[in-house]
Amino acid sequence: MKIVTASGKRKRAVARATIRAGNGLVKINNMVLDFYEPKLSRLKLREPLIIAGDLINKVNIDVNVFGGGISSQADASRLAIAKALVEFSKNDKLKEDFLNYDRNLLVADVRRKEPAKPNRHGQARAKRQKSYR
Repeated sequence: MKIVTASGKRKRAVARATIRAGNGLVKINNMVLDFYEPKLSRLKLREPLIIAGDLINKVNIDVNVFGGGISSQADASRLAIAKALVEFSKNDKLKEDFLNYDRNLLVADVRRKEPAKPNRHGQARAKRQKSYR
């Protein structure tokens, strides 16, 4: 039995996806995708599944995600799912489809929060220059 794992990151969120042969069951943190809230995150997570097409009915996907916020977790999970699907199918056309639809399905977004600087009242950058005239 073939098992493939892949990971995805977005800001502080880290997702690990495990794919094995099955009947199309997708779980995020042991919750079936159909009950995942909020709806926007659910739709984001469906994108790689819709593009993959019939392949989804032959596999079970289990995603474990932690850290970050709701949106970051959804982005990390969809990245992990897409990477795992490409590795499981070894299909170059699927990889092309993912890249053409949205490059962030296979390539991680490396932007992080800029650390706050001292004496700036919690902001990372200066807002406006003072003239003192």
